[in-house]
Amino acid sequence: MPTRKFIAFLRAINVGGHTVKMDRLRQLFEALKLGNVETFIASGNVIFDFPAKDARALELKIESHLKESLGYAVSTFLRTPEEIARVAAYQPFPAAPEDSTLFVGFLASSPSTEVQAKVAGCRTPIDEFHVHDREVYWLCHKRFSDSPFSGAKLEKALGMPTTLRNLTTVKKLAEKYTAKSP
Repeated sequence: MPTRKFIAFLRAINVGGHTVKMDRLRQLFEALKLGNVETFIASGNVIFDFPAKDARALELKIESHLKESLGYAVSTFLRTPEEIARVAAYQPFPAAPEDSTLFVGFLASSPSTEVQAKVAGCRTPIDEFHVHDREVYWLCHKRFSDSPFSGAKLEKALGMPTTLRNLTTVKKLAEKYTAKSP
């Protein structure tokens, strides 16, 4: 079976007192027989090759291994480079001011219509939200620290784990790995 490239977005890496060196993180992924393991910035982004057909089963295998090795739960969200390119290109807020910041929250599955409405209802004068497929987009019109909203509140509204990345990071991953994809 041919290998596929995956990008893993990990929750709870190098935040909240959970520090993991990138060399250690690479070793943990290599122990699972994943190939060409790389990390991208120290926020829990791991790129690797593996001949998996079932990405969700692979997510669960990685989560189990990381929990056993690190001693705490690490939600894992896999995407292919092509999926990341689509996420990076998607424009949920086409008229967003240049000084605002767009974050992408990765999810294991698409939320229901009811959950999407609940998330949209979390809008504040500073924050806007939009769910598309397995991602939630969070537009912050000021500094993130000025927002009354938080990642924990977003997870509560979603009813499921998520991990957030700045759209700039997502675009860099798309640029770097889409061209390299087998």
